Amino acid sequence: MQLIESFKKKKLILFNVFLTLYVGINLIGGERGLVSYFEKKKIHQELVQKETLLNEELHDLKHKIKLITNNDLDYLDMLYREKLRYGTKDEILIKLK
Repeated sequence: MQLIESFKKKKLILFNVFLTLYVGINLIGGERGLVSYFEKKKIHQELVQKETLLNEELHDLKHKIKLITNNDLDYLDMLYREKLRYGTKDEILIKLK
């Protein structure tokens, strides 16, 4: 009984304590808390790395398309030999892979 009466007297203190605990727990572990922030930061870094790799690949493919459309004979010869495994009679082909 005394416990209940003391709680009634100290309602404001208990309310402040519970409010502080609620805010503290959500600050650290909530959906927008520190743990979630670091997870999202890690995902962001991985996506930035993936974007740079894809941009490099895109640049390389654009360069290859440019060589094909300009009829660059050296590049076309290289593609022809690589894809069709073609060589003349006096050449020795060595497969490295």
